[in-house]
Amino acid sequence: MGMQVPLYQAKAEFFRMLGHPVRIRVLELLQNGPVPVRDLLAAIDVEASNLSQQLAVLRRSGIVVSIRDGATVSYALAGGDVADLLRAARRILTELLTGQSELLAELKQLGPQSDRADKVIGR
Repeated sequence: MGMQVPLYQAKAEFFRMLGHPVRIRVLELLQNGPVPVRDLLAAIDVEASNLSQQLAVLRRSGIVVSIRDGATVSYALAGGDVADLLRAARRILTELLTGQSELLAELKQLGPQSDRADKVIGR
């Protein structure tokens, strides 16, 4: 029996595989059901060869499946968990960005005198 990959390493590989803007966009577009490749191409501003390459990565990973109907090839999420993951990522980003904008607002309220304090500290 082969060596088992630790779960944290498998998760890192999974997130690395997701870590491409075109792949994320494809997954977002597939959240509401199968989408023909031509519609994906129309919605994502990339060359057909690039889209094809990214779809192949997603297909090999098992996250998406291709569906052929005559001459039309569509893609669909293999399971609903990916859509849940994308929604969770959106919630996390929203919280992070909200926190950052609140911090920015606080810094702006402090005004220019806070810069002088930073320079004193930074000496």
